[in-house]
Amino acid sequence: MPAVLTRVYGALLCLPLVGAAMLASPPSPAADIYDAAVQHPGRTAEDLKRDEAEHPAAVLRSAGIKPGMQVADVLAGGGYYSELLSYVVGPKGHVLLLNNQAYDHWSEGGWEKRLAGGRLPNVEHRTVDLEHLDLPEHSLDALVLIKVYHDLYWIDTDPKSVWPKMDAGRALDQLTRVLKPGGVVLIVDHSAKAGTGSAAAGTLHRIDEAYAVGDFEKRGFKLVGKSDLLRRPDDARELVSYTPPGLGKTDRFVLVFRKNGS
Repeated sequence: MPAVLTRVYGALLCLPLVGAAMLASPPSPAADIYDAAVQHPGRTAEDLKRDEAEHPAAVLRSAGIKPGMQVADVLAGGGYYSELLSYVVGPKGHVLLLNNQAYDHWSEGGWEKRLAGGRLPNVEHRTVDLEHLDLPEHSLDALVLIKVYHDLYWIDTDPKSVWPKMDAGRALDQLTRVLKPGGVVLIVDHSAKAGTGSAAAGTLHRIDEAYAVGDFEKRGFKLVGKSDLLRRPDDARELVSYTPPGLGKTDRFVLVFRKNGS
């Protein structure tokens, strides 16, 4: 499945969002940090091209990630979002670029090239088992899962596959454990048909938005933001998300959760 790390998507409108409702008012001055991250000198031509479809400034703005935060980019692959997060959290913040062995393999050296020469000193790569995260409890301010949440439910039947068998519930419980009370989770993923739950994760690499909401709410999270930022009404949600003809044509949901507690 290496194409999961190199997908290119069609450009859609960017809308700022605050809380659970999308607002028409302009973003706050703090939103400038997200635009500045995208405009940071030294980003690769490949990443700049990807920006056209990902709208990363608006996506990160929706989660309200701020300077000084401790953030994990979960199953980050080559680290496209990890680099942007490094600029947002700044020198007093820290970004964990978390891959399992499969995502390290599929990145084809991408994260190594991104971090080579210490160019992102506040980004740390780790190869992890998501069911047994070796991270302290309540150590992170934010988690980012960009088009990878569905992979927690993917079971690969290919005997030669590098993808591990995974208990999604255990992985999500571990992610919940390491997030501080009041911390945020940003989810972007490919929409499956309503009512299909996690069934399309293994066949189409998609997942039902309502299922995602329930998955996090039952773990003590509150949905505090959502957006039509990356919607594609023309997507019948019947095609595999990461290969043609579905490649670049998927409807994607954007959800922001806050962990209960203070």
